[in-house]
Amino acid sequence: MNRTILIVDDDRQIAELIDIYLRNEGFETKIAGDGEEALRMIEAQPFDLVVLDVMMPRMDGLELCRHLRKEEAIPILMVSAKAEDMDKIMGLMTGADDYMTKPFNPLELIARVKSLLRRSYQYSRPAKAEDENILYIGGLRIDRMTHKAEVDGKPLHLTSTEFGILYLLASQPGRVFSAEDIFQQVWGERYFESNNTVMVHISKLRDKLEQETGDKLITTVWGVGYKIDA
Repeated sequence: MNRTILIVDDDRQIAELIDIYLRNEGFETKIAGDGEEALRMIEAQPFDLVVLDVMMPRMDGLELCRHLRKEEAIPILMVSAKAEDMDKIMGLMTGADDYMTKPFNPLELIARVKSLLRRSYQYSRPAKAEDENILYIGGLRIDRMTHKAEVDGKPLHLTSTEFGILYLLASQPGRVFSAEDIFQQVWGERYFESNNTVMVHISKLRDKLEQETGDKLITTVWGVGYKIDA
């Protein structure tokens, strides 16, 4: 199945370059010049992933990301010329699943896109029995097949990365997973000690769980990692 990717960047040259890289890998692509155009395109047809620039006129990448996260769980790879840690954290806190800085290596871009698609849709694969796909933590229901979570029947709006972390922690209640464990199992990549990506996603996930359940559910074991108790 060919995945369709939306490239959102006001720099036409960069957008067309990304377009060439992705098409060479067999992806179908569309290009939008700013957030408003991208929003219209996403409302008109489904996309499997968005490669999103931050700095754009009219509606920038952060604003578009916030808008999409109100309704969409579509994977978002944010791309920016800003390399500061706070810029990366802001992008992730806004709802992006991953973040790259310009200029980037084309091979790294392709690797990040494939990795994000893989972890975003891996939970949709059929399994043998329904019981093997559904986890319960109190009133929280986590369905691996549909890639959805509910609290007392009410949908919990999670990004694909947040869902992956939640499913991992809930699959072994009481076990403490280190940031390295989580990154390697959810992202499927090598973990670097200075990487704060897991912390940012945990923070967002914890806030969403607290808002819907009244309980943060995810416990931080300082110096060790994170866990969910049964």
